[in-house]
Parts: sequence; C-alpha cells; structure tokens
Amino acid sequence: MSKADLHIDWATHKAAKYACENWHYSGAIPKSKLVKFGIWEDEKFIGVIIFGSGASPQIGCPYNLKSGEVCELVRIALTAHKSEVSKILSLALKFLKRSNGGLRLIVSYADPLQNHHGGIYQASNWIYSGTTVPCEWFQIVATGKMVHSHSYRRGRRGRATIDKANGVIRSVKLVKHKYIMPLDKAMKDQIQSLSKPYPKRVTKASSEDHSESGGAVPTGTLQSKEAV
Repeated sequence: MSKADLHIDWATHKAAKYACENWHYSGAIPKSKLVKFGIWEDEKFIGVIIFGSGASPQIGCPYNLKSGEVCELVRIALTAHKSEVSKILSLALKFLKRSNGGLRLIVSYADPLQNHHGGIYQASNWIYSGTTVPCEWFQIVATGKMVHSHSYRRGRRGRATIDKANGVIRSVKLVKHKYIMPLDKAMKDQIQSLSKPYPKRVTKASSEDHSESGGAVPTGTLQSKEAV
C-alpha cells in the first residue's frame, strides 16, 4: 500500500457538522465550544478531529489544571481512509499544541457501550487512568436506545417523549474508559502514577475506535483562525 499524503487544517463548522452526522456513531456535533480540525488524505477531505470543553466543567480538577490548560477530545469522525487513525490523531495533537501554548493535557474517553476499548489511544501511547464513575442510564424498550439519566430527567417534556416510546427500563450503571495525554514533561511526570494496564478488546471494534469527550474552553486565537 502506498503512503498517503496527510494534511490537517482548520475546519468550518459546516464541514465538522457534516463529518459528525455522517461518519460518527453519535450522528451529532457537540454543542460546547469547539476547536475543529479538518483532515485531508491525498487532497480528499476524510473527516475531522474535534477538541472542546466537554461535559464536565471540573475536567481539570484531578490534575490541578485551570481552564485553558486541559481540553477533551470530543470527536474523531472519519470516512474511509488509508492512514492509521493513531497517525492522524498524532498530527492533530501537534497542530493543537502549536496553536495553544498553554495547553498541558488532553482527556478522552472510550465507550464500552459502543464496543470501544481505546485501541487508538493505546497505539498512540496515551496513559490509561481507569474507568469513570458509574453513571445511570435508561433504555427505551421499543428501540433499545440508551438515554443518559440527565437527558431523561430534563423536564417533563423530555420524560414524556421517552416514556411514550413504549416505556423505559432502568439500565445498569455504565462506565467509560478514560485516557489522558500529557503535552509536556512536567505534566507527564505528574500523572504517571495514575497509569493502569490497558483494557483489552472485548468484541470486534472498528479501526476508528473513538471517544466522546471534553476539555478546556478553546482560546480566542484558536477560534479566530478557523478557515474553510
């Protein structure tokens, strides 16, 4: 197989939205503040890698980091491609680090519910810090779809919409695998003690194993450079 020519640059919201809706299992782009990188392989647009503020405002607390020093990898949305995802991710991390000198740590998650165990993070030498605190989920009986408890309890209208679909059953509490990537030596030394053995693949997963994650509020510099 010939070596593919990879190129990374800023992505528009429109391009990122298209990639997430068509090439990511969630079918949606996150609503938090985002930094969006487009990926081109042999001059063809193949998707995006997105970093953002994530779901938790306390993401940096376990590492004594402030907003702007930590961010979350929230999407890897790729169509068919030749290059290894770990290589594409490595380019995105270098681009992100060059764009934001104050950034020190990236956090990401792999969802076992999607048969993801974090293979791309392992291939990229991320530190595995274990599983997240268990979260309560509900399952729609008619479709089997899982709904996070926060969404289920978000007002009577939300519950009515879900309950109308032939009711719900309470699911077991679920966890995600958590991976962290230090961007400087001091941070690497600080978090090394958190390292745990990598989890093994449970079922056949896609070569594009990816996460839904969060992070630092992107700087104005990053957002102002967004290009077509």
